[in-house]
Amino acid sequence: MSQEKSSSSSKVTGMLTLDELREQVKKDEINQVVASFPDTYGRLLGKRFDADFFLESCVEDGTHCCNYLLSCDMDMDALPDYMNKSKEKLYSDFHLVPDMKSLRLVSWKEKTANVMCDIYDHHALEPFAPRAILRRQIDVASSLSYKIFAASELEYYTYENSYRDARANNYQQSKLKTVGDYRADYHLLQTAREEKYTSLFRQHLKASGIPVENSKGEFGPNQHELNIKYSEIFTMADRHVIYKQCLKEIADQLDIAVTFMAKPFTDISGSGCHLHISVTNSTDGSNAFVGDENISGTDMKCSSLFKHFLAGWMKYTPDMMVFYAPTINSYKRYMTASFAPTYITWGYDNRTTSFRVVGQDKSLRIECRLPGADCNIYLAFAAALASGLQGIKDKLPLPSMYTGNAYEAKDLPQIPKTLRDAVQLFENSTFARQAFGDNVVNHYAEFYRNEQMVYDKFVTDWERSRYFEQI
Repeated sequence: MSQEKSSSSSKVTGMLTLDELREQVKKDEINQVVASFPDTYGRLLGKRFDADFFLESCVEDGTHCCNYLLSCDMDMDALPDYMNKSKEKLYSDFHLVPDMKSLRLVSWKEKTANVMCDIYDHHALEPFAPRAILRRQIDVASSLSYKIFAASELEYYTYENSYRDARANNYQQSKLKTVGDYRADYHLLQTAREEKYTSLFRQHLKASGIPVENSKGEFGPNQHELNIKYSEIFTMADRHVIYKQCLKEIADQLDIAVTFMAKPFTDISGSGCHLHISVTNSTDGSNAFVGDENISGTDMKCSSLFKHFLAGWMKYTPDMMVFYAPTINSYKRYMTASFAPTYITWGYDNRTTSFRVVGQDKSLRIECRLPGADCNIYLAFAAALASGLQGIKDKLPLPSMYTGNAYEAKDLPQIPKTLRDAVQLFENSTFARQAFGDNVVNHYAEFYRNEQMVYDKFVTDWERSRYFEQI
């Protein structure tokens, strides 16, 4: 995953320049532009513009959105802390500035383009905005003369029920129709039954500026992994959120459902979002992980920078866990023998460890298997980058490589068990406050604490099943 192999300098199919947008609008090939931005969950919010109006007004002047959108929960209810702000700040505007480098076709929607936006407040990037948080860590890497390349491997489940039908049945597992009834891991017959959906996903992603590598069945029935090509880390984050939006909107058109929940049901595998990261030297594009030092227990070579980066990423995993596992449901994925890690370990090509070192020479990289498919990718990448760069700055020593089954590593640090535990670690972390600032840490701690509070008050089906009659 080195710069020499990157295609970022060549034109990617589906990406648009401003001149190309103007030409396609003139020919009535595009008549609407979606201006979008990620919220704190990583969902895309925004506005749909008449394409002529977008060119006349928004390219230069941007647009606006209400500032509560970075301070609300899944149901769009404002957080208590937001409501306690001074009255003149309540429900005022953020300024959305289109990032024209992100302009792309939306091939699954007729005559539509999309542009990602940066959020400004009083002429400065809004510090709580996920894109701004990642940008700041990229700036730190740039100041050290490093460029970061990354990939995210998303897993998801597909069901032959519409989202509306699934909701009407309270998302009950017994009411959801699967295409296959057995594990689909690399299974070509099983996945062929879903090609009528998956092939559309691949085709529309590629036509919308997101180069596709492959898709495959995963460990759960009707679970898939669709891999897109690595790129510079910020571009990858944008591709990731467009990918999720693409699959969900196509699913909605087809009256099926795609879910990126980390653990949809108790008895099936969870869905992860494995992060692959490599660090390159800005001067010559060489992989900074490559060197002459031994990777103990293997015949592979690496640089001291590689060891420091991995050591930092590992050390600060507990502090950063809310950015890898941001929901109540996230933590139900971390089960023994589940292909989701439970201990903070690293190994070479070992899928039971949290950190799996893969590749060699120019392709040497680190895969982090901790994040779930529910993560906000901008925050997950920012956490990984901040942790690894701190490891480089402090020249942290790399713990010993784990060999064998890491689920049996009882003497090594465990990941937090619940969102409540993770929020406490994050809020009390000196490192998190140093990396992101007190305001950002306080904002997201309150956001995740609210998520926990909403859950704590809710009476579940499990409670009724267990206690209604017999207690």
